Amino acid sequence: MTKRILVGVDGTEQAAAALSFVAEEWGDADVTLVYVIDPAESKASPGAGVPSGGEEWYERARRDAEATLEEAADSLAVEGTVETATVVGKPATALVEYAAEHGVDHVVVGSHGRRGISRVVLGSVAEAVVRTSPAPVTVVR
Repeated sequence: MTKRILVGVDGTEQAAAALSFVAEEWGDADVTLVYVIDPAESKASPGAGVPSGGEEWYERARRDAEATLEEAADSLAVEGTVETATVVGKPATALVEYAAEHGVDHVVVGSHGRRGISRVVLGSVAEAVVRTSPAPVTVVR
């Protein structure tokens, strides 16, 4: 029986679809919404340390994360508890580590549904989560 669900949240349509799926399938479960701040998005040069303006970038990213999580939590209609968390790292790795450290029963992520070369070139967070998660994963498209 699924009791603790982790949902990756990033403000996209795919994440919203994942939230809807969780509400429909596991409306009585406890849900943790996790937003990952990816330092790679700061446009820092490799090996350059904290870029000029890095602190401002991080604060902006943290505020965006809080707003996205609040909106997601407000939209999630479940009977269980809804918690939120913000973590820093590569999205797939951070979600999998959070799941392992917090003993979740199931992970749900949205997917852009890329195929072929675009998936290979751009990578797939959902695919990496599926391959490495300690808990079962549902990918919603």
